[in-house]
Amino acid sequence: MTRHVQEPPPPPEGFVLQTGRGAFTTHNGPYYAKPSDTGVVQAFYALGRHCNGVGLIHGGMLSAFLDGLLAGAAGRESGATAVTVHLSIDFLDMGRAGDWVIGEARVTRATRDLAFVEGHARVQGRDLARASGVFKLLRRRPDTPSGAPPPKEA
Repeated sequence: MTRHVQEPPPPPEGFVLQTGRGAFTTHNGPYYAKPSDTGVVQAFYALGRHCNGVGLIHGGMLSAFLDGLLAGAAGRESGATAVTVHLSIDFLDMGRAGDWVIGEARVTRATRDLAFVEGHARVQGRDLARASGVFKLLRRRPDTPSGAPPPKEA
């Protein structure tokens, strides 16, 4: 039986609503975060709109969640903006609307320009998916406030 839940219940203990994310992530959320000393911990409550036609959390939703989770770990570790270069995901189990999906990620190696990150998404202690990724670390240039290259002169 498919559960059609429209609003998430209160998040698991220690999680708070994340704000200030981009339009794509905000549209797919809401996402929640919890402090961690070893990486990044985030969660989302699976709504009907996060599921496919057979009532399972869509692989695309899990992919978007894990991509942001791993990028968040790379950014937190490096202090830079992390942009996905490579993302690999193994889908291991299934979740449904009404499940809290909790993800954890940590950097395994970082250079000046790249971060290597691994993580997983779980529901009630079961691994739904595991992921690994490589992220380009974009650092702000001192000559521009946003880190973007200066405009080209005509």
